[in-house]
Amino acid sequence: MTAAENVCYTLINVPMDSEPPSEISLKNDLEKGDVKSKTEALKKVIIMILNGEKLPGLLMTIIRFVLPLQDHTIKKLLLVFWEIVPKTTPDGRLLHEMILVCDAYRKDLQHPNEFIRGSTLRFLCKLKEAELLEPLMPAIRACLEHRHSYVRRNAVLAIYTIYRNFEHLIPDAPELIHDFLVNEKDASCKRNAFMMLIHADQDRALDYLSTCIDQVQTFGDILQLVIVELIYKVCHANPSERARFIRCIYNLLQSSSPAVKYEAAGTLVTLSSAPTAIKAAAQCYIDLIIKESDNNVKLIVLDRLVELKEHPAHERVLQDLVMDILRVLSTPDLEVRKKTLQLALDLVSSRNVEELVIVLKKEVIKTNNVSEHEDTDKYRQLLVRTLHSCSVRFPDMAANVIPVLMEFLSDSNEAAAADVLEFVREAIQRFDNLRMLIVEKMLEVFHAIKSVKIYRGALWILGEYCSTKEDIQSVMTEVRRSLGEIPIVESEIKKEAGELKPEEEVTVGPVQKLVTEMGTYATQSALSSSRPTKKEEDRPPLRGFLLDGDFFVAASLATTLTKIALRYVALVQEKKKQNSFVAEAMLLMATILHLGKSSLPKKPITDDDVDRISLCLKVLSECSPLMNDIFNKECRQSLSQMLSAKLEEEKLSQKKESEKRNVTVQPDDPISFMQLTAKNEMNCKEDQFQLSLLAAMGNTQRKEAADPLSSKLNKVTQLTGFSDPVYAEAYVHVNQYDIVLDVLVVNQTSDTLQNCTLELATLGDLKLVEKPSPLTLAPHDFANIKANVKVASTENGIIFGNIVYDVSGAASDRNCVVLSDIHIDIMDYIQPATCTDAEFRQMWAEFEWENKVTVNTNMIDLNDYLQHILKSTNMKCLTPEKALSGYCGFMAANLYARSIFGEDALANVSIEKPVHQGPDAAVTGHIRIRAKSQGMALSLGDKINLSQKKTSL
Repeated sequence: MTAAENVCYTLINVPMDSEPPSEISLKNDLEKGDVKSKTEALKKVIIMILNGEKLPGLLMTIIRFVLPLQDHTIKKLLLVFWEIVPKTTPDGRLLHEMILVCDAYRKDLQHPNEFIRGSTLRFLCKLKEAELLEPLMPAIRACLEHRHSYVRRNAVLAIYTIYRNFEHLIPDAPELIHDFLVNEKDASCKRNAFMMLIHADQDRALDYLSTCIDQVQTFGDILQLVIVELIYKVCHANPSERARFIRCIYNLLQSSSPAVKYEAAGTLVTLSSAPTAIKAAAQCYIDLIIKESDNNVKLIVLDRLVELKEHPAHERVLQDLVMDILRVLSTPDLEVRKKTLQLALDLVSSRNVEELVIVLKKEVIKTNNVSEHEDTDKYRQLLVRTLHSCSVRFPDMAANVIPVLMEFLSDSNEAAAADVLEFVREAIQRFDNLRMLIVEKMLEVFHAIKSVKIYRGALWILGEYCSTKEDIQSVMTEVRRSLGEIPIVESEIKKEAGELKPEEEVTVGPVQKLVTEMGTYATQSALSSSRPTKKEEDRPPLRGFLLDGDFFVAASLATTLTKIALRYVALVQEKKKQNSFVAEAMLLMATILHLGKSSLPKKPITDDDVDRISLCLKVLSECSPLMNDIFNKECRQSLSQMLSAKLEEEKLSQKKESEKRNVTVQPDDPISFMQLTAKNEMNCKEDQFQLSLLAAMGNTQRKEAADPLSSKLNKVTQLTGFSDPVYAEAYVHVNQYDIVLDVLVVNQTSDTLQNCTLELATLGDLKLVEKPSPLTLAPHDFANIKANVKVASTENGIIFGNIVYDVSGAASDRNCVVLSDIHIDIMDYIQPATCTDAEFRQMWAEFEWENKVTVNTNMIDLNDYLQHILKSTNMKCLTPEKALSGYCGFMAANLYARSIFGEDALANVSIEKPVHQGPDAAVTGHIRIRAKSQGMALSLGDKINLSQKKTSL
């Protein structure tokens, strides 16, 4: 570790607005002032020393006039002062004055006040001068027997740091601490002592642990955590010790502390891969998820369960615990439920699918008519999708699931109903034996459907799969019931005209004459117009949709009627019945056309819908075999093709996933026999504690890409020019929500630069955590300044600033060097993600910010360009490979990604290759980006613009 990287214990940062006080005035305050002025003067001295001033003349003054004082604030400040003041002469020998300081601290170590003793012991941990510590050793040892635990705890820490730095001062420290540990009762003291033994003398720590291994459950949680760490490290370094300690880890799984249980479960998994161990650890994780109220904890522990599942050998064990995992669904948080359902779905097998479906059905029923939580609708949607997946993978379950889910077609939440409809459509196509059941259920709920989109889907399913005469008749009855009295126009005009039943004719207000479309007069009474809401409520659903101007459902109805009429003609031999049914279907279509052309609906019928209904009328009037074939066979065939393509894609992705997880063993791989391995050979696994510590410190060693250019040097940004008086460059380290700027500052002049300060400001959703401290730079010296920046959202951020400094002896004002801007790349926050087509369309409609980027590239292949965009934006292509394969002059694809802050980014790539410009023509087109926030849409657009052209290396 270099001197620049040494641990710095005390950081004091103050604004240097006022003129620094002179040494004489400080000396005066320290000698003659009262306690308050001495305290202020001492603070100023500390700050000046930290800023590079030497102040040698004040040392004796402080020893004489400040050190004897008993004021607690002054004692605290003196601890800081002695830590930072230079204690040696330029040739490295200890200053004589330090003997007096040493004596003062020996007295403080014997002080009756436990706070002064404890804080002095903490200060001694920071001293690096052995000569100062040597006379204090007896007093430090004596503190181990102090009545107060605060003193004993800090005495252990002091002995540990002294033993680590200067072993000769206290060679018997491990033995001393071991004896102390045996007799100690306080949990925090025991924990510190045990920690010291782990690092100083591991064998003694193990000896102590083996004497009390049966009482481990009775220890405090802080000591238990240290014991878990010790066992992990020992077994990691020496696998033959596993059998000795694994029972202790099992016992710690029953600890009352959640932290201990979590660590013990993690350690158990790394020590043993036996099914019983994995089961115990998984059970422990599940208990933690259920009992802990914090959603973040639940998500972290769920991730550990997902990691367990990734191991092929452990998956079988977890499959038996699916029902326990489902207990987590009692958590109201949607993210936790989503992760739990996904995990359960990954673990489901033919052995437990029945129980899973029963639980999910109960959950679905629970969500019915529950609206107190805003996520209930989304949760219901998740449940429906999970049941859908179960039924597709295990067809025997479909018959149980369908009746429960069909109830949700009449649900007011369109998203859940659409998912049910998609599931029903797939089930009715795949499972012939369930068709009768589905059609029967569909007819039951048909009249209660509230959403026009769901109504259209239900109409299509009924029209496509009703095969018996009775079912066809039922569909016609339901349609008539849903359409109300026909002809629609006449009945609506009558209603408008207020032709009421005799008992309802009460005194009405003045009447108003209206001319109808047919040229006749209609009378409208005040009574009939005063209750329009009631009248609209009474409307049958389909009639309501049509009067609202939604004629797309009419076109869908026309297709359905044509299908069932053609099928009815094929099934029934009697000409009279055939004609009657066809005529009824044609009448319904004609009355809808008439309504569309009238002025009654809120919006008139579109030309497309008129054409569709007219075509259906023509098909029914002619009844040609070709049309019969198209309506009754081709439609179903296209659905079948779509479903089989989807299934194939799912199987392919599952296969890729399983290939990833399969452990491939080469035939010539060596077999490792645990009993025959040397101690140092088993260190193949990474130390989990070390990894988590590095992650917490932000030093995660990311695996660098295979590309040699993507090294650390790529992230170095030059901030000033080579000829500037101060040269600066920054290494930008991005770690999740933090950016650490490591700025190298080089003084290129032959002057001493005082108060050299890095002043930074940010643009975008970035926030500077703290102002970097000023430095004093010697001629041609260099230093590293670290600055932390917090990131709040995925947006292009810019960090800009300057370096200001004073030149000693110069009368001029402060000098300033302006730095180049540092651009923060949003790609560090964007990760590829998946969503369904329906979700993509919904988000596309909802998001208000759109950024349209024109394609400007030198690439000539459409697929290459798409792959290049995917790589440079970290997005995932949702359009399946099959849809993009082959070659034609244009390509359209949907892309999706999520940021680590949970923001969604959508993009639609529409590109073509202009054929008339020859084979070497570059790709042209547009990329439309949509996002919830403006920053995300603009940042992603900028990224695409910057990386459109492929650079030739």
